[in-house]
Amino acid sequence: MGDALIVGIVTQSSLLLACLVVYRVTLSDRAIGSLAGLGSGALLGAASFQLVPQALASLGNLEIGLWLVAGGAVYVVADRLVERRFGESGAMGIVVGNIIDALPESLIFGIQLAAGLAVSPALAASVWVSNIPQALAPAADMRASGWPALKQVTLWGSVVVVAGVCAALGFAAADAIRDVDGARLAAFTTGALVTMLTTSMIPFAYRKAHVAAGMWAVVGFGLTLAGS
Repeated sequence: MGDALIVGIVTQSSLLLACLVVYRVTLSDRAIGSLAGLGSGALLGAASFQLVPQALASLGNLEIGLWLVAGGAVYVVADRLVERRFGESGAMGIVVGNIIDALPESLIFGIQLAAGLAVSPALAASVWVSNIPQALAPAADMRASGWPALKQVTLWGSVVVVAGVCAALGFAAADAIRDVDGARLAAFTTGALVTMLTTSMIPFAYRKAHVAAGMWAVVGFGLTLAGS
């Protein structure tokens, strides 16, 4: 279980790293949008080449569809709650997407370790790398909105720690219930990702960088494909 905790924290640690960078480097709107585009493409690639195949390996199309809808619905509800608390903000919508993305991913890593499987280096690297533009864009936007560094460190650091705890819980659950696998979580995560990308991250990227965001999305998608 300790190994799962460490894996969960390490794979999501780039979220915290990215939020610290924006207080050292000032990014233009075009750079922020380009990074958001790169992250969007990487996440689309992760869903297409890693999460969906994992779900297809043990679930039927109907069950996958239901879990996709469940993931999308959870994101929509969480995003609406955030809007009521902070007002409409593309940046906060992306943060919510990061959280809903990070926690099931970490559960999957824990389940894989409990099953005696090695954590996929391609998936772990894809998660770590894609987190950087995924977090840099909203972190830079929140800094511009007046968020102090300590507040962002607390926010992103909490996500990283909870992700580690989720990996440990996934390990414990899979160790206690031998037929637990990550297929449903993979489908759930995909639904949440697609909803977040459509409603928050891609519009945010286009608003900041215009057509350049689309080209960077292609680059991100291609990099994930190359690493799969």
